[in-house]
Amino acid sequence: MSIRNLSIVIGILLSVVGMTQAAYIYDFKVIPDESSNPANAATGEEQLSLEVSSPAANQVLFSFSNTAFNPLPASITDIYYEDTLALLAGINHTIEGPGVDFGQGASPPKLPRGKNLVPAFTETPGLSFDSESPVQPNGVNPNEYLGLLFYLTSGMTLNDVINALNEGNMRIGIHVQGFADGGSETFINDKTPIVPEPTTLTLMSLGLGLLSFRSQTVKVKA
Repeated sequence: MSIRNLSIVIGILLSVVGMTQAAYIYDFKVIPDESSNPANAATGEEQLSLEVSSPAANQVLFSFSNTAFNPLPASITDIYYEDTLALLAGINHTIEGPGVDFGQGASPPKLPRGKNLVPAFTETPGLSFDSESPVQPNGVNPNEYLGLLFYLTSGMTLNDVINALNEGNMRIGIHVQGFADGGSETFINDKTPIVPEPTTLTLMSLGLGLLSFRSQTVKVKA
């Protein structure tokens, strides 16, 4: 690569870094049920997290990850949104790691155990997603990730989304399958974020991760 071309690339990278905002990290907590397995619940709470960031003024990116030092089997297969303030105007596209394949329209259409929450979870139409068949292999397995990029309603910002998550006006539920015993659990986002930090997935979604990310228009299930 010539010095001139290298300078251009470095300039682009520095510009992108300068545009990034803080990311807010949320843990997930199991929704208790008489069928819950404490070991599976602990695995999910340890490994699963959500990063919320804004790669552009009118967009918000929800990045789901499944990571741990020594991760155990678990696969995020369904994602449900409760957006009571109508902050999300619609899905833009998905950002899928290798081995992850999601489409719009979760099955089942209702968040499992959602009625156990107080208040009960109310799914927002059009804001649910699940992994394509074969479901478990195409879910978010250990050391995999999924990004859902949404358009924001006009006038709304990342701060509005973070406030809604912290106050319970937006809730995100996930159904997780494929634990070591073959069982499944359902989790809801914690209301308290970890201290904001510069986001990695936002940088990648802006163009730095083209070698490892696969971006596509979201698929709508029939």
